[in-house]
Amino acid sequence: MDDEKPITEQAMDTITSAVDATKDAAVNAVKQVRKAAKKVAKKVGPKKTSKKKAKKKAKKAKTSSKKAAKKTVKKAGKKSAKKAAKKAVKKKAKKAKR
Repeated sequence: MDDEKPITEQAMDTITSAVDATKDAAVNAVKQVRKAAKKVAKKVGPKKTSKKKAKKKAKKAKTSSKKAAKKTVKKAGKKSAKKAAKKAVKKKAKKAKR
């Protein structure tokens, strides 16, 4: 230490340099933690699909939903036709009894 500077000033310089060193160490630690967190997130997180694959999946989902809709419409149509036929048979049977 300098003998020419007062003791209080020397102490303040020492404290200031210690604070700066601590601040730098904290900043470096935060940077390293962020870097490590990003690496872990990359490994753990879901993989990004390419745009082509995403488009294909969307198209496939769209067509499959259309197919499913067509099937349900067909099934509903068949069911209603069967019910209508059964009702018609019952009505004819009732009329024949009278």
